[in-house]
Amino acid sequence: MAVMDTVVQTLDGAVDGKRGRGARRGTISWRGIPFAEPPVRQHRWRAPRPVTPWPGVLECYDYGAAPIQDKLFTARGAGKFQPRSEDCLTLNVFAPSTVSATPRPVMVFNYGGAYILGGTSTPIYDGAYLARARDVIVVTVNYRYGPLGFLDFSEYSTDERPFDANVGLRDMVAGLEWVQRNISAFGGDPSRVTVFGESAGGSAVLTLLSTPSAKGLFSGAISQSPAPDLIVSKDNARLFADEFVRILIDPTRRKGPERDEPPHDPALVARVLGGATATELLRAGNKLIGFTRGARLTDPIPFAPVVDGDYLPQHPLDAARDGNTISVPTIIGNNKDEGELFARFWNILPDSDQALVGLGDTGDADLLQNLYPVKRRDVMIAADATFWTPTIRFAGYHSDHAPTYVYRFDYAPLLLKATGIGATHATELLAVFGTYRDPIGVGLAAAGSWGSTKRITATMQSMWSWFARTGVPAPDWPRYTREDRRVMVLDDPTRVEIDPDRDRREAWDRIHLGEPS
Repeated sequence: MAVMDTVVQTLDGAVDGKRGRGARRGTISWRGIPFAEPPVRQHRWRAPRPVTPWPGVLECYDYGAAPIQDKLFTARGAGKFQPRSEDCLTLNVFAPSTVSATPRPVMVFNYGGAYILGGTSTPIYDGAYLARARDVIVVTVNYRYGPLGFLDFSEYSTDERPFDANVGLRDMVAGLEWVQRNISAFGGDPSRVTVFGESAGGSAVLTLLSTPSAKGLFSGAISQSPAPDLIVSKDNARLFADEFVRILIDPTRRKGPERDEPPHDPALVARVLGGATATELLRAGNKLIGFTRGARLTDPIPFAPVVDGDYLPQHPLDAARDGNTISVPTIIGNNKDEGELFARFWNILPDSDQALVGLGDTGDADLLQNLYPVKRRDVMIAADATFWTPTIRFAGYHSDHAPTYVYRFDYAPLLLKATGIGATHATELLAVFGTYRDPIGVGLAAAGSWGSTKRITATMQSMWSWFARTGVPAPDWPRYTREDRRVMVLDDPTRVEIDPDRDRREAWDRIHLGEPS
């Protein structure tokens, strides 16, 4: 079989990649390809602009800079961290090294991180193993988040200094547009593009399904462990933008959500935002997170796509309910022990009291709480409120007008079972990307789970890639509908269950959602 050249001609210029070695043998990766102009200086908080074509051959041998975030979250290994920069709009292409007789399906990944951290250089997102194992093209895309990606200053726009809303979401769309224009040069099929993501990236998939500008850019969607309510209302977006500017002006500021100061002058906003360094913006963003937690607002995180009525017309749940999501086949699901990661390592979920706000009378709340084991009640309620309940609701709505497949990921290696962490948030990524044999996952596999990790990896990679090829994940995976609610339980082995945890779902429907999902 013919071997693919490492030099590929894109519409923006030629790029040179690297052949995989060792465990990645049989692949080629092109890393750090710019898909938009650097969003710096006057282009902060502006929609991504087309990249300027380059002469000669661009060496794409390593990942581009990670978006602005705390250094801790850019680790690539022991003592090794990815550089950070506002100039971060790059993507990576992973492909089998052989030339295919027919174009390969394409899988475009958006990373998680609660819209405050992450990047394609994170080792778990290495697309080489999946590309080689399942003969697909994998693309991973950097996008802006935090203050630089999801604060909305559009109400301060002037002719001299305009601002765009939802620039992080626009980055994802620009990445998909790049794929449509260029992926055929890498042997990919632009008519078979599946967008997938996990956590905030899974939420982003649901948002893309609700974004009119994304229509026609992908043929399928996979949303892993989304938090569908990770969306900011227009009213809260105004409050967050106002408070952020005030924090930049006065970093010692201590203020609640009430607004008793005069509104900002747009010229002042332009000067303050334009004059701040990336470090100052990051520091102010961290303070804004603290402000949001203290204010106990309806949107618990200030950085997320904004329902601006224009680029994002509706909340994804509302769009799905009204039949306005893009009608492509969709896989969506959660992990069985979703909340354990946050309870032990990263406490960003709302507490159970906050999760139960709006449930009605005390009897309603008591009824729901009694359905959970006492020992893990708070963790499970917070996780269900954040992940599972709105996910099932979205799936029910979307299934009315597009093929929808729901899963629950139950698999946990013996070590995670023994510690009680179980099948927690993000653990399915090890199977999807095939990294149980990589240093990041080998410790879990070697501790008595070598065979089962191999099987769950084969299962998930087969289902995800077959879905990318055909729009159907597996012959024995039934569609989800609100009439029968058949769910694929991803474990070793897999099984299909009808309406798992029905009592909890119906209780949330009855006393929180006010309607069947």
